[in-house]
Amino acid sequence: MNIQNIFSDIPESLPEELFDEILTGGSFRLERIVSRAHATPPGQWYDQERPEWVVLLTGGAGLRFEGRDELVELTPGDSLHIPAHKRHRVEWTDPEQDTVWLALHYSKPE
Repeated sequence: MNIQNIFSDIPESLPEELFDEILTGGSFRLERIVSRAHATPPGQWYDQERPEWVVLLTGGAGLRFEGRDELVELTPGDSLHIPAHKRHRVEWTDPEQDTVWLALHYSKPE
């Protein structure tokens, strides 16, 4: 057994978002994402092959989904399911503290 702390090993300098794979299997990938005032570059959208479930552990974030005017704001403890190919972008993350997410990318059973 190897105990790991989800909040450890975060670099002091974080010029880009940090993506760490925690666990992977045949039909899933679990990753930690650390954002520090990061956002998706203007004009860019995520369009992922697999569904994704995210939970925000610390910080805050605003997500935009293509075709929707309102911003989805997440605070610690909030989770969200993002279907495959649902185009979205991160508009902002907390500039005052690290925003730590867990993201589960998975394949639906056939």
